[in-house]
Amino acid sequence: MAVELTPFLWYNSEAEEAVQFYCGLIPNSRIVNVTALPSDSPSGPAGSVKVVEFILAGRPMQAMSAGPFDPFNHAVSFMIECETQAEIDRLWHGLQADGGEPEQCGWVKDRYGVLWQIVPKSLARMTRDPDQAKAKRALDAMLKMVKLDIATLENAYNGN
Repeated sequence: MAVELTPFLWYNSEAEEAVQFYCGLIPNSRIVNVTALPSDSPSGPAGSVKVVEFILAGRPMQAMSAGPFDPFNHAVSFMIECETQAEIDRLWHGLQADGGEPEQCGWVKDRYGVLWQIVPKSLARMTRDPDQAKAKRALDAMLKMVKLDIATLENAYNGN
């Protein structure tokens, strides 16, 4: 039996706006459908609750504007692994636009409260290295950073 997993994000009222923002920033992303619920629900009258189906970095997701019940928090985040420092920089600054906030260790809280981890793809290779001294140097360097810097991580990893 096949199953599918689709992340579902609940926004107060700005799901469609947030999804447009993400799709404009993250490659291989697009809105698939926006549906206003045709029935009254605990979140509001018919037509006031919207569900947005979208593809984010090639993965299906959904978002809903349905009222202020549960804020986003650090228990769930989205990690974007980047090949280059230019891509880290672009996403890092893009996700902070209009009220987002940088956080320690490559985390960014966007203006909607969603948490993102913007990391170099090479970080996993470095921190999983069987040479524990190299892995520790890379991890220790990462823990001191806000926005992650590939060159600094590689230098630490290599003992430079």
